[in-house]
Amino acid sequence: MDFKNKLTNWYSINKRNLPWRNTRNPYYIWLSEIILQQTQVKQGLPYYEAFVKTYPTIFDLANASEQEVLKLWQGLGYYSRARNLHTTAKHIAFELNGKFPNNYKDLIQLKGVGDYTASAIASIAFDEVAAVVDGNVYRVLARYFGIDTPINSAAGIKEFKTLATSLIDHKQPAIFNQAIMEFGAIQCKPKNPYCIVCPLNDSCIALQRNLIDTLPVKLKKTKIAIKYFNFLVCIDKNNNTVLEKRTGKGIWQNLYQFPLIESNKSFSSEEFHYLNTKNSFLKDVDFEYSLYNQEDIIHKLSHQHLYTKFWIIEIDELPKEAVSVSDLNLYPTPVLISDFIEAFGFDSP
Repeated sequence: MDFKNKLTNWYSINKRNLPWRNTRNPYYIWLSEIILQQTQVKQGLPYYEAFVKTYPTIFDLANASEQEVLKLWQGLGYYSRARNLHTTAKHIAFELNGKFPNNYKDLIQLKGVGDYTASAIASIAFDEVAAVVDGNVYRVLARYFGIDTPINSAAGIKEFKTLATSLIDHKQPAIFNQAIMEFGAIQCKPKNPYCIVCPLNDSCIALQRNLIDTLPVKLKKTKIAIKYFNFLVCIDKNNNTVLEKRTGKGIWQNLYQFPLIESNKSFSSEEFHYLNTKNSFLKDVDFEYSLYNQEDIIHKLSHQHLYTKFWIIEIDELPKEAVSVSDLNLYPTPVLISDFIEAFGFDSP
């Protein structure tokens, strides 16, 4: 039995029962693929179910506000995915009359859809012979064929795509693509794969040459940047606070946060006067302050680590537009902020 048949046979026995596998609706398949970009199934599944329940059609998603979409996405990270999801939903609903593109060439033109996602939707929803290559597929192919070309290099991307295309089952591309991805997810795992009971263990080059722990090869990531964040959590006598919407193209675009001052080091309480002189809306008003966390809260993102302090500012009257603390849960916020809001409690009894 060859590679292709062994994979699909394994899949027929071992595949997980996931809701997006019980439909050919391209909207649901697209939704699942966007959510599962850079997200494991166990984390993404509740979000998928929430989106399907809240926005059962692409028109429902298109008619939602970006703030509502970001709020539902909150906690999943990589928020550009949510913004692209909403943009694409509006494009399909209002410019394509709700008709989803039905081929790879048109799918890859959609915002937020790359080669992998276009291939997945084209094959699973429309039976197009379009090979998927995600992290799981890279791992399976690198190990089985003993390929040490870095998977995040231009040469590697081309080599693995060509190989996957040569292997895909032309009669059942949807089954093959899902089989090889599922195989990488639960059988040929990154660490401690189940080689002893693997149906491919008699011909896997990595297993034969003791390369399981070294394949696939990946070029080193860019250096992690260290940043120091100081959030000013204002509370006035009417139980109001201040939120600001992040703009620009950096992290957390269009999410809300407490007023922020970035610094070049971590401040102590004794050094807080610096913040007072630097922050324009507090510069000329009286207030009392305290430090919520003596030790920095370290929030790790893919390319930067945020060393964070929350400063509690008690003030009679806020000198800028205020938000009732009871309405904080209406705003989409980064996990770092939402975790603080939950822990701090504000006016909770």
